[in-house]
Amino acid sequence: MGLACLAAAWAGYRLAGERYSRAAPPAYGAWLPRPRAVGDFHLIDSRGEPFARADLTGHLSLVYFGYSRCADECPDTLAMLARVRRLAALPALQVLFVTIDPHHDTPAVLARYLHRFDPRFIGLTGAPHQIRSLAGRLGVALGRIDLPGGGRTFEHTVAVFLFDGHGREAAVFTPPFDARRLALALRRAAPRLLGSA
Repeated sequence: MGLACLAAAWAGYRLAGERYSRAAPPAYGAWLPRPRAVGDFHLIDSRGEPFARADLTGHLSLVYFGYSRCADECPDTLAMLARVRRLAALPALQVLFVTIDPHHDTPAVLARYLHRFDPRFIGLTGAPHQIRSLAGRLGVALGRIDLPGGGRTFEHTVAVFLFDGHGREAAVFTPPFDARRLALALRRAAPRLLGSA
């Protein structure tokens, strides 16, 4: 009888702990109290196919804004995200790279560029106003700098946004990035973020 009571108490403790761990936001990153809808968008992916908010459904999506000719932050962040994918080992995790230079970053350019980091990364491009609209809804600052001789470079917020399995913003991660802690946070939050609305 005593053994049965002890077993029941242990099971209750484990269940309570599991529920608490799913409800409490992970310690790494800035987590929204409740996932936030950001509205629809219409872009083109690196295969040349339409990509909208509905394509986030059923996935955990890490979203980063940048451009293929970026010399430092973009490749560093993409390399970090490739490591996160390996460490997290979550089949439902996808990484989306939204270009802020759509005139140069065609679907084919994005496909070649992202393949260097992880062939499963998805590049997104489209009409400049659609990209600016999505960036604005997420609080991403964008700026173009025209250089002498006709060249250009861009300034942008360096942040990675997490969308849940219902296409809602759930968290944001900012530098300095820690791939191991981010992967652990995703693994812990995945059951909750992929669950029912």
